[in-house]
Amino acid sequence: MESGLRESARVSEAIRMIDVGGKPVTERIAAAEGGVAMAPATLRLVRDGALPKGDVLAAAQVAGILAAKRVDEWIPLCHTVPLDSVEIVFALGAEAVGVTATAKCHGKTGVEMEALAAVAAACLTIYDMCKSVDKEMTIGPIQLVRKSGGRSGRYERT
Repeated sequence: MESGLRESARVSEAIRMIDVGGKPVTERIAAAEGGVAMAPATLRLVRDGALPKGDVLAAAQVAGILAAKRVDEWIPLCHTVPLDSVEIVFALGAEAVGVTATAKCHGKTGVEMEALAAVAAACLTIYDMCKSVDKEMTIGPIQLVRKSGGRSGRYERT
């Protein structure tokens, strides 16, 4: 093997996956929210289930749950988390679909990324299913709204 290849095998010491091996297992809960702003006519189509790709909210719910379950596969330094549950709730307003995701587990690390990923995937799915009728939609903001468990304790967005 060439020496240049051996020397470049370690890309960076600046990033690392945190060792959670010594942490206690505790209940972890996190909730995140976001939304998709859209034209009132698009929202009516969502509400009526009248879009060409089908039931927008059902597809977005499944996408959110799947994203939460697989977040460790696409966020490089996230741990695999044994999720107990993921709940996706939608709120239909006059010009937006609000999305809230709550993730729960009994584990050694938090579930904030799982909740955030669930919201992001649900919002992207809503966008995908509505883009044929509304090019002006916007997504966001996506944010953590609360968490509990672990060493850092409780957090509630004010």
